[in-house]
Amino acid sequence: MTTAFITHGDYLLHEMGADHPERPERIGAITQYLASSELGDQLKWLAAQPVPEGLLEKIHPVEYISWLDSLQPKQGLVYADPDTALNPHTMRAARLAAGAVTMATQMVLEGKLTNAFCAVRPPGHHAERSIAMGFCFFNNIALGVEQALSHRAIERVAILDFDVHHCNGTVDIFKDRPEVLVCSTFQHPFFPHRYYDIQRDNIINSPLPAGTTGNEFRQAVERDWLPALHCHQPQMIFVSAGFDAHQADPLGQLLLDESDYRWVTQLIVNAASCFASGRIVSVLEGGYDLQALAHSVYTHLEGLVEG
Repeated sequence: MTTAFITHGDYLLHEMGADHPERPERIGAITQYLASSELGDQLKWLAAQPVPEGLLEKIHPVEYISWLDSLQPKQGLVYADPDTALNPHTMRAARLAAGAVTMATQMVLEGKLTNAFCAVRPPGHHAERSIAMGFCFFNNIALGVEQALSHRAIERVAILDFDVHHCNGTVDIFKDRPEVLVCSTFQHPFFPHRYYDIQRDNIINSPLPAGTTGNEFRQAVERDWLPALHCHQPQMIFVSAGFDAHQADPLGQLLLDESDYRWVTQLIVNAASCFASGRIVSVLEGGYDLQALAHSVYTHLEGLVEG
């Protein structure tokens, strides 16, 4: 098995203010912890390439992309929404974040990798087709899915999202695409307060109240995700891997820990082995306590490496 770890140094140049929780140090914490471990030696470390512009336009309208590019300042910050800012390096970082996912997707489809984890920022799962929000500009995972569905061997995919926040952008993009199954556990009621109650056969929402424990999270995943996966039989699995449901995270109030991330990773690996020839592309979303984030990503990667 070959597991790739895909990231880029230019992610560190995108900043949204000194006190913003989605900060460059997130990537540094992950890479430094991995680099000092034996697990780091088992990974194929790759530098992301920018997303092809033509692929970007299959998910986001040209007018939206142009608007974001025009918004980027030459200095300082400009806000796309109250929580989501651009600095002079943001759009390059956003294209590299999306590019990491499309690059990973292509390499997995070509058999060059068994699976991959993309340590990217800015994150993507809140980005709707024409709306930037929740620290997100382009929907990174949606672009990987679009890349996969263009491949002759892929007709059905699944997106599994265990971030503490609901993946409103992913749902917006795929709500009327039955070939894409979207399963999401998330704290509720909570940001972003969008699409959490949509009724579609391919959208599996699992709202969890504040204070939900790891065991309760596991029960929800087994109850909701497993039947949907068995019914859909995806030929490739994408993971929106947000680690802000960790009990130490400052933005959420769920009570997961590393053992829960190990458990859900193993469940995903088993599903991929059963339906998808092991094909998994996992993408970093949230996670804002640096130590909890680094340890949780390590645990997730262990599961991907061990298969």
